[in-house]
Amino acid sequence: MALFRPLRAPDIHDAMTGPVRGVTVAFAQGGHLMSYDPAYAKGAANGRTQLPEEVAAHAREMIVSGEVRPGDYLRVDALRDALGVSNTPVREGLFILQSEGFVRLVPRRGFVVESFTREDLRDLFWAQSQLAGELAARAAKRITPEQLARLEANLGQYEKAYASADGEALSHLGHLFHREVNLAADSRRLTLLLGSIVKQLPNRFYTAITGHVEGTREAHPLLLRALRSRQPQKARKLMTEHLLEGADQLIESLERRGVWNR
Repeated sequence: MALFRPLRAPDIHDAMTGPVRGVTVAFAQGGHLMSYDPAYAKGAANGRTQLPEEVAAHAREMIVSGEVRPGDYLRVDALRDALGVSNTPVREGLFILQSEGFVRLVPRRGFVVESFTREDLRDLFWAQSQLAGELAARAAKRITPEQLARLEANLGQYEKAYASADGEALSHLGHLFHREVNLAADSRRLTLLLGSIVKQLPNRFYTAITGHVEGTREAHPLLLRALRSRQPQKARKLMTEHLLEGADQLIESLERRGVWNR
């Protein structure tokens, strides 16, 4: 299979809790199904049912990546034209960002970008790591042989994507691995809380961050080993460290991009 559908930020919540929207299960590795979206490979835009969330995700990543800076205004017309949507979902998406503290509505002027600091980013990753660590610990107690087999197949596909330098597939498979662990925990409320945090994190350039892919190649097999051997505390520790390491890598990457230089 040449191309996987990469998860966009609005999909991450579903990736944590259940089947990803619009994704067709289309290929097997050793009899274990993985997710692939042929519509995405053809560039189709059908099934875009969560437009405000997509707008919020796009603008959120503009803020976190430093593409726009504190004090800049996010213009409704510019976002509308860039995303090919109407004004209404753009405004709804910006109100979502206001509720999360990323922007502020200035009367008669529009939505202005609020400050986003290193500490803000670390706080998000810390909260993510604590919830995901608990889910990994629960998964170690409850995971089924079928779920373990899917994780094993995921690792094999990840190595193939690494060998072919397929960044989109690496991103998608990395999210699928975490999704499978979270589903194995069988803790819906905790998973929903995690999803509300994950959607605030940038996702589009993880595979370009120095050390991220290599760290994933090391951490995911260790996590699988802890899950297979039913070691909850080990799984918790590995998951927590894995995600906090990602925070350090992302902050270093953003510093090199000059995000906080202005």
